[in-house]
Amino acid sequence: MEAHKHSGCCSHCATEESSDWKVYLRLIFSLLMLIGGMLLQRSGGDFFRLSGVRLGWFFIGWLPVSIPVMKEAWETMCKKDFFNEFTLMLLASIGAFYIGEYPEALAVMLFYAVGEMYQDKAGDKARDHIQSLLDVRSQTATVFRGGSWQTVHPESVQIGEEIEVKAGERVPLDGKMIGEGASFNTAALTGESVPRRIELDGEVLAGMIPTDRVVRLRAMREYTDSALARILDMVQTASSRKAPTEQFIRKFARVYTPAVTLLAVLLVLLPWVYSMIRPDFVYDFQSWLYRALVFLVISCPCALVVSIPLGYFSGIGSASRFGILFKGRSYLDAITHVDTVVFDKTGTLTRGVFRVQEVHPVEGFTPEELVGWTAAAEAESNHPIARAVGEYASEKQTAQPAVRSAEELAGLGLRAQTDKGELLVGKPALLLHGGVSCPEELAQIPDTIVVTAVGGRYAGYLWLADEPKEDAARAVKMLNALGLHRLCILSGDKSALVKNLAEKIGIPRFYGDLMPEDKVRHIEEIQRDAAGNVAFVGDGLNDAPVLAVSRVGIAMGGLGSDVAIEAADVILQTDQPSKIATAIRIARHTRTVVWQNIIGAIGVKLLVLILGALGVATLWEAVFADVGVALLAILNALRLLADKKD
Repeated sequence: MEAHKHSGCCSHCATEESSDWKVYLRLIFSLLMLIGGMLLQRSGGDFFRLSGVRLGWFFIGWLPVSIPVMKEAWETMCKKDFFNEFTLMLLASIGAFYIGEYPEALAVMLFYAVGEMYQDKAGDKARDHIQSLLDVRSQTATVFRGGSWQTVHPESVQIGEEIEVKAGERVPLDGKMIGEGASFNTAALTGESVPRRIELDGEVLAGMIPTDRVVRLRAMREYTDSALARILDMVQTASSRKAPTEQFIRKFARVYTPAVTLLAVLLVLLPWVYSMIRPDFVYDFQSWLYRALVFLVISCPCALVVSIPLGYFSGIGSASRFGILFKGRSYLDAITHVDTVVFDKTGTLTRGVFRVQEVHPVEGFTPEELVGWTAAAEAESNHPIARAVGEYASEKQTAQPAVRSAEELAGLGLRAQTDKGELLVGKPALLLHGGVSCPEELAQIPDTIVVTAVGGRYAGYLWLADEPKEDAARAVKMLNALGLHRLCILSGDKSALVKNLAEKIGIPRFYGDLMPEDKVRHIEEIQRDAAGNVAFVGDGLNDAPVLAVSRVGIAMGGLGSDVAIEAADVILQTDQPSKIATAIRIARHTRTVVWQNIIGAIGVKLLVLILGALGVATLWEAVFADVGVALLAILNALRLLADKKD
C-alpha cells in the first residue's frame, strides 16, 4: 500500500512538473518570437517589412500564449459571463492586430500570460504553506495485531486497537494514553513549543510527538475523523466562505468590467460623432481605436479579484501558524470590527483546576499540621478538591499522619480513623453532622473551603480557588493595547469568585450565578449596546448557545471538541487567552493589506486609464501597469505568510 501510495505521489509530481515545463516553453517561445520580430523589423530588410510576413511571424508567436486564454474566455462565456479579464485581453490583442500594431498584440498576451503564471504560483505557495503547517498526519501506524506489532497505514486502524508511537514519531490517530504519562510536543497543533504532559487515560491527538519515551495509545477515532484531519479540512474549506470585502469586489468587478468596455467603445465612437458636428476636428479612427485598446488592457480587474482572496487566504494561513483557526474569511473580516469581548470564566480565564490558596489553622494547630491532617484524609478520594489538597501537601513536603480507615459521606466529605481519634474533612455541614462545633462565619464564606476536625476538635480550614491562567492578565493588557476596553465576564460561578478574578486580571464588568439562558440574555443586551460587534470566548462545550448568538464566537482549547468546532467561528487550539489579541491583530493586518491592494490597484488603473484616453499611455505601458500592479498586490498579500509576530 505504501509503495503504491508513493508511486502515485511521484506520478502526480511528474505530471505537475511536466505541465509547468509546457507553460515555460510556451512563454519562452513567444518571448523569443517577440524579440526576434522586433529585431527583424529594424534590420530584416524589405522581405520582413511585408505586412503579411510580419503578421504571420507575430501571429505564430501569439498563438501559444493566446490559446489557453481563449479556452478560459470560452468557458466563462458558456457560463454567461461575457465581460471578464480573458475577453478584455483578447479584444485588446485582436484590435492591435487589426490596426497593424503586431508587436503590441503579442506583448499584450505574453505579459498577461506571465502575470497569470505568477498569480497561479502565488496561490499555490499560499496553499502549500497552509498544507505544510497542518497536514502533518503520519503515513504509518504501528498497531498490535495477531500477537505482534505490525506497521500499517493509519486508515486501516480500527477504534479500540492498541498503537505504539516511538519518541520523535508523530502520533497517527487520536487515542487515549495507556500506562504512565509522557511529555508531548504539540507545536504542529497548537503552535506552542513548550511540551505538554499527558497522563494515564489522557487524550492524545494525531500530530503530537512524544518527546521522552515510547508511548502506547488506544485508538479513539478513525484516521479521517482525527482532530488534525478536521482542522485541515476546516482551514481548506474556509477559503470558500468569502469575506464581505471580497464579495463587494466581485460585485464591483461584474459592473466595472462591462462599464469600461462600454467606455472603450464610446472612446472610439464619440470623437467620430464630434467630428460630424465640428468639421474642423480631424477624426483618426486608428488613433482612437488604439486609445480604446489601452483602455481595455488597463481595465483588467485581475489584480483585485486574485490578490484579495489570496490576502484572506494568507491571513488564515498566518493565523494557523499560531494555533488560531478561522472557519471562514468572513470571520477574519468580522473580528476586526469587534468592540466588546465577553469571557466565560472556568476553562477560559482560569485553568479549571483547584489549588490551595490560603491555610487558616486555629490556635493549637500549625499550618503544616492542618495541611497534613487534611491531605491524609483526602488521599482516599479522587475528587478534584482532594487532588488539589494532595498536590499542595506534596509541594510543601508536608508530613501526613497515618489513616487506618476512611469512608466518604456523600455530599459532605470524608470521615477517617487515626491515632488521634476521628478525622473529619469536608464541608462545614460535615462537622455539624459529626457533633463538632465550628465558627458560624464559615457558612458565609462564598469561596470553596475545606474544613478539618481532629479528635472532635475544629482545626481550621483551607481556602481553594480556581487559578487564573498564566497569561489571563496579559491577555487583558493586550486587548486594551488594541483599543478594546469593553471587557466582561459571564459565569455560572458564585458572584464573589467572579468578582475576585475580574479585579485580579483587570476586567471592569462581571456577572456571576448565571445559567446558560442568562448568559444568552446578557450577550443580547450587550450586543444592543455595542452595535452587535461582540466576541464571546468560551470553552465550546457548555457555552454553545452563547457562542452561536454572539457576533464572533471563539472557542478556547477547542481542539478535538466537536461542540466547539460546530458552535464557534474561531478556534483557539491552545488554552491561552492572549491568542484572542493575536487573532484580532492578524485579522486587522490582513484587512490593512487587502485595502492597500484595493486602493493601490484602483488608483494606478485610474491614472493609466486617464493617460490612455488622452493618448499619452501606450499599449506597452498599459500591459506593464496591469501585470505590474497585479504582481505587487500578490506579493503584498503573501507578506502575511511571513508574519512571525505573536
